[in-house]
Amino acid sequence: MKIIEERTSKKIFPYVAWVPENCSEHPALLVQLHGAGERGRGDDLERVTIWGFPNVANDENLQDCILLMPQCPPESFWAARAESLKTFIDTMVEEFNVDKDRIYLCGLSMGGFGTWYTAMAYPQMFAAIAPCCGGGMAWNAGVLTMPIRAFHGLDDTVVSPHQTMEMAEALQGKHPDFVCELYEGVGHDSWKRAFSPELLAWMLQQHK
Repeated sequence: MKIIEERTSKKIFPYVAWVPENCSEHPALLVQLHGAGERGRGDDLERVTIWGFPNVANDENLQDCILLMPQCPPESFWAARAESLKTFIDTMVEEFNVDKDRIYLCGLSMGGFGTWYTAMAYPQMFAAIAPCCGGGMAWNAGVLTMPIRAFHGLDDTVVSPHQTMEMAEALQGKHPDFVCELYEGVGHDSWKRAFSPELLAWMLQQHK
């Protein structure tokens, strides 16, 4: 696994990129958005790899995909940075010569909100999304046509599970490929269960 770190914001956000050994000339791109506790200015960039797919991804199961983890600045939050994320992803697509039919977005907590909001702002960009313990604008859910897997713990006292449930209500039965998993007895850290090798495999199977 090749690990690339950009600790300055010259490309909008500092980031960590995991590039598996078996990448082709046109790899897929999986962007993971961290939670509020992992914000920073690049000098503590290791924070972005604490949770989510870094705990399950390796050279074998990342297959032909780059795992990209940007860092949000302390004074901001992902849902407010959808336009900047779009520009950042476009830049990374060019830098890594990414297959534009295989761009994926996921996130947890603050990053779950960022996933919903960015996907609603740019629904044609992503082949699949996986928001965890976040929320979106249910009234605008109809713009989402990509495959979606959403997750939330029913005992979450930080972000109410109703945030995800409202999105599920808006999408269930109207969306061609939407699954929502609500975990009984699980609090805010539902990402520990959601970000599994099975979810990673499912995402990498999706194509626009």
